[in-house]
Amino acid sequence: MNESALRLAGVHAAGRTAVAVLAAISFCHLLNDMMQSLLPALYPMLKSRYQMSFGQIGLLTFTFQFTASLLQPMVGAMADRTPRPYSLATGMGFSLAGLLLLAFAGSYPLLLLAAALIGTGSSVFHPESSRVARMASGGRHGLAQSVFQVGGNLGSACGPLLAAFIVLPYGQSSVAWFSAVALLGMFVLFHVGHWYKTHGITRLKHAARTRHIEASPRRVAGAIAVLLALIFSKYFYLASITSYYTFYLIGHFHQSVRSAQLHLFVFLAAAAIGGFVGGPIGDRIGSKKIIWVSILGVLPFTLLLPHASLLWTSVLSVPIGLIIASAFPAIVVYAQDLLPGRTGAVAGLFFGLAFGMGSVGAAVLGKLADHFGIDAVYQICAFLPLIGLLAGFLPDVKHHPPPAEA
Repeated sequence: MNESALRLAGVHAAGRTAVAVLAAISFCHLLNDMMQSLLPALYPMLKSRYQMSFGQIGLLTFTFQFTASLLQPMVGAMADRTPRPYSLATGMGFSLAGLLLLAFAGSYPLLLLAAALIGTGSSVFHPESSRVARMASGGRHGLAQSVFQVGGNLGSACGPLLAAFIVLPYGQSSVAWFSAVALLGMFVLFHVGHWYKTHGITRLKHAARTRHIEASPRRVAGAIAVLLALIFSKYFYLASITSYYTFYLIGHFHQSVRSAQLHLFVFLAAAAIGGFVGGPIGDRIGSKKIIWVSILGVLPFTLLLPHASLLWTSVLSVPIGLIIASAFPAIVVYAQDLLPGRTGAVAGLFFGLAFGMGSVGAAVLGKLADHFGIDAVYQICAFLPLIGLLAGFLPDVKHHPPPAEA
């Protein structure tokens, strides 16, 4: 009885600090993804300085996102078995090393190594921080994932602005100034790790014990396969924006680098808003409906984009960002509900696949751009959201929610 009382006290203690922990992990997600976003934001400068082809640009993105994706499922699965609360700060340390190398790299191979280090930092940060978000959710898992995601989306949106107003005027070495950001993130994540160790693990275990999913293993496996296909659609399309949108605007509309970066910011800011609203709406109407609307619903806008004027290209980028970004929190929550007790493994799988699809997409689309032109990339990618039709095969999963104190 005493042991149960202590466990319940730990759950209550965790609940009292949940808002602060969610805010902290979202803030660190902002810092992490802001540092990541500096790499693609630097592409126009690096392409000119090192005389790189679009294929080499794609390989840079592939290196970053492949290392970011390769370790995430393993990190998440290991965390489910043996939690490592302070690994969050360690992951930020890898990003710090990559950032400093990126600032002073004088050759293409060193740029690839810098990209790999930044990717390794992300491979540790994302599955563990997603676990923390679920620990701090208080049962509102969609809201928690959205709060966590909005930090990352805002951080990604900051990259083009930082490139336009800091890196472009002051040069590649100015990236080193952002090492202070990494140190701040390590400090905050150390304290998050302490909460994780003292309260979060107990809280997550309690929630897993009280959750029962009414779905057969076969249906679960089929649903996971559909979700993986939807991730492919979403992140292959996003790779066309994050890696090549600035080049499209420069080549197609003869925009300056700074103007192209500001247009990219508009898209990424819209994506940040979409990622934030998707989770809470999913809590109310169900994750499956959000997944269906966000993947397939973006199709009319992607089909129009390659044929639009500069003004309408900028206008269309807003609903595309809003709609397509709303899917990911719902996908993560849906998958974690399907596989209770495997929070880290699910987060690692889906964050890893997101980065992996981005890396493959960037490399493939870079080769296409070299051979057929950047305009062809957007004409081809416009049809990717059709894969969203597969969402119709997702089962309507019902579950018993945890008690309010969990």
